[in-house]
Amino acid sequence: MLGRRHYRVKVLQALYAFIQGGEPRMEIAEKNLMKSIEMVYQLFSLQFSFLFELMHFYEFRMEESRNKFYPTADELNPSYKLLQNRILKILQENEPLKKRIEHWSISWTEEQEMVRITYMRLKASKDLQSYLNSGENSIEEDRSFLVKLFRKNVANNQDLRSFCESKSIHWQDDFDVVSGYAIKAIMILPETFSNKEDIVSLFIKENEDEAAEDDKFISQLFRTTIMHSEEYGKLIGSRSKNWEVERIALTDMIILKMALAELLHFQEIPVKVTLNEYIEISKHFSTQKSKQFINGILDKLVADLKDQDLIKKSGRGLIQ
Repeated sequence: MLGRRHYRVKVLQALYAFIQGGEPRMEIAEKNLMKSIEMVYQLFSLQFSFLFELMHFYEFRMEESRNKFYPTADELNPSYKLLQNRILKILQENEPLKKRIEHWSISWTEEQEMVRITYMRLKASKDLQSYLNSGENSIEEDRSFLVKLFRKNVANNQDLRSFCESKSIHWQDDFDVVSGYAIKAIMILPETFSNKEDIVSLFIKENEDEAAEDDKFISQLFRTTIMHSEEYGKLIGSRSKNWEVERIALTDMIILKMALAELLHFQEIPVKVTLNEYIEISKHFSTQKSKQFINGILDKLVADLKDQDLIKKSGRGLIQ
């Protein structure tokens, strides 16, 4: 599901924890890193599970209203349009997604108050009323509404975000990324999508070789940065004479060292890709001043390494 940039961010976070002394053994720290990536898929399943629970609660309240002593005309004849939403049904009936939810034992039994509060917001929303009363009956309307529903009641649900962050430190930075993938799944889910096919296949056609290649990239980047940390620190120090190495923020130093690891030890990754990726990462994890510093230092380091013929890339044009 994840792209290389998010893998780099995960390695950055793991290296920060490792250097700060969270786990002194590199092997265990690497295992924790791999677990944090696996948990992205768990969060993806959890967000959809919350959507399904919200719909179950919606249906329960609808039936509860119908069975009141003095139901209103609307309560006696409610609209089932939302429960019959075709995109929602495709998601609810998807076997791999069901298995993931079961595998991680995701349950909302203890969180019914959060579900209730979310239901109340949904029930009172103008979006829902417009959808129920539109008079339209198309799969594209179903899709459009479900995207709005998910974005407002799952992706931007602060109670759900807090709940997820309390469950795993790994999810603090993953919530928005995973929400983006979930919304994309709703937007591109084909009407003919098989209930046997994995939802994740909508984003990436991943075979065993590609998965193994990603694992190799993650492990190699993590280990190489650690094993050559002192060497990279000296290189960085040689190009930051007006900025003492000890004063460089830890996050900025790790970003620079990871970039050096790719430049010097990942022959298949073009120089431009490495520079662009770490400059983009610095925009999110560094200050404005630090971002400019990282950009300048990387430019100088690349020039030095090229002059010394230390950057070895396989394939034409990869050094550019």
